[in-house]
Amino acid sequence: MSAAVKVSRIDPTNWFVGMKNPSVQLMVYGTNIKSVKNVTTDYPGVAIDSVVRLDSPNYLLVYLNLSGAQPGEMTLKFDKTKVKYQLKSREMSGDKRMGFTNADVLYMLMPDRFAQGSNHNPQVKGMRTYREDRSQPSLRHGGDLDGIREHLDYFKELGVTALWLTPVLENDSPDNELGYSTYHGYATTDYYRVDPRFGTNDDYRRLCDEAHQKGLKVVMDMIFNHSGFEHPWTSDMPTHDWLNLPQWLTESKGSSNPQGTSFQQTSYKLTPVKDPYASKIDLSETTEGWFVPTMPDLNQRNEHLMTYLIQNSIWWIETVGIDGIRMDTYPYADAHAMARWMKELDQEYPNFNTVGETWVTEPAYTAAWQKDSRLSNENSYLKTVMDFAFFDRLSQAKNEETDAWWQGMNRLYNAFCYDYLYADPNHVMAFIDNHDTDRFLGNGTDSLALKQALALLLTVRRIPQLYYGTEILMNGTKEVTDGNVRKDFPGGFPGDKRNCFTAEGRTQAQQQMFQWLSRLLHWRQGNKLITEGKMTQFIPWKGVYVIARQHEGRAALTIINGTSQPASLEVARYAEIIGQTTRATDVITGRTVRLDHDVSLRPRQTLIIEF
Repeated sequence: MSAAVKVSRIDPTNWFVGMKNPSVQLMVYGTNIKSVKNVTTDYPGVAIDSVVRLDSPNYLLVYLNLSGAQPGEMTLKFDKTKVKYQLKSREMSGDKRMGFTNADVLYMLMPDRFAQGSNHNPQVKGMRTYREDRSQPSLRHGGDLDGIREHLDYFKELGVTALWLTPVLENDSPDNELGYSTYHGYATTDYYRVDPRFGTNDDYRRLCDEAHQKGLKVVMDMIFNHSGFEHPWTSDMPTHDWLNLPQWLTESKGSSNPQGTSFQQTSYKLTPVKDPYASKIDLSETTEGWFVPTMPDLNQRNEHLMTYLIQNSIWWIETVGIDGIRMDTYPYADAHAMARWMKELDQEYPNFNTVGETWVTEPAYTAAWQKDSRLSNENSYLKTVMDFAFFDRLSQAKNEETDAWWQGMNRLYNAFCYDYLYADPNHVMAFIDNHDTDRFLGNGTDSLALKQALALLLTVRRIPQLYYGTEILMNGTKEVTDGNVRKDFPGGFPGDKRNCFTAEGRTQAQQQMFQWLSRLLHWRQGNKLITEGKMTQFIPWKGVYVIARQHEGRAALTIINGTSQPASLEVARYAEIIGQTTRATDVITGRTVRLDHDVSLRPRQTLIIEF
């Protein structure tokens, strides 16, 4: 007689009936679970399609078909062991899940650095060694989900419409000897659990619910390319090919410090993924090397692993109601497997949206990753890509004088003119900075350059993304540590000297910037000029760069003086847009701007007008 086995865990923790794809993979964890002879259930409408025994004795994959199932609690039998498993009803059909669009403005924030809730627990039991120390830029600072939720009205006041949180899932890695932690969230150790230092799964659901009540969307940051070193898969790989290049784990006896071993880091060079002449060695060094020694590289070519990841993204959509996904390090993962994920997600949620991080600064490269691109031999099914060209060109232009050919705002013109490469420019996400770059202001306070960048970002044919604190002139560079571009939001933590969530707590310069940006954001909301309007750009003329938007008899001009000298908008040159119009309204101030003569512009002035 065989002894009963113990099932310690099943992923996903529950599933949903009524999906278009009735199949679900259960990853069953348990010591020597592989030895189970029979897996059965008598739950009506559920059939066991297959049982897959992996290389490790401690995992078992059970594939179920739920095509005839109703919601309820089913019983699975593993020989003599009985396990309860919940099948839930869906809150809505997949086509009713609406993702973010170019009508939205995404506000990116890091939960650990934004705000701390009133009931924060500074030391969560059961987590590996860590400490919260706000004086150390690379340790945890104690922000959490409740801190974000308690400031939802701030986002409404500012005028953004969607929140992109860097990863919130468990990152149970200990602080290392160099004083670094996984506060950033990109080293997942449990794909079905919110990091307890941020809160619980229920807290995440509450944040999404209350955000929705206020008209705000929530975008979830995910990582399929790699996991955290402390994930159980690292010490006990389900199959020999679950990870890319896993041999150094054996050689280093599981140490996360692979000195003296055959550890291979990724080359970080993404061009081989799309290069028609790429060598096999270059491609493998990009996609199979590990991002860093503490983040095991997942092998998406393993069909069972990819099914696990696909289901995980679906589970979070159904469980907490996220409105979009931002996928980290997109080209580092296997392109064919990622296309499978996107295609399956699109079939279930046709109106959902996912943006992939595609960090190459050439428009042709970015465009080739977009769904239905004519530039790629394989359809990625990825609806939205990140516009690193826009970021790159602005980063150069802000320090230059706009000349007659290449410098300054000519860089932006010469990037937008390649929009014909995109299958859909409305599904390109632009930004001026984020958690992986220097802040736009660097270590300075040049609000004139910042206004020019933001005016372009928010009026061109893109989905705009802002980085938290830009509205209050937060600055910093990565020169010493990434933590210096990920500083705490002033007022989000106990003991802060300033509370920048309120007008009273901001300096005069911060308040002026906040008001300027807020007016522009609120003007943009629901404005079909921006979301549906035709875009026309003019080659920079005598230092002035102009972009026009037109829709149903209305027009707007974004006018940028790209020089440090006074300039003028020569009205006659823009007659194809202005026509016989003699007066326009300044979007920011509400003042009248006369167009029956040339318009004088101050050095580095930004002017947005509508008529």
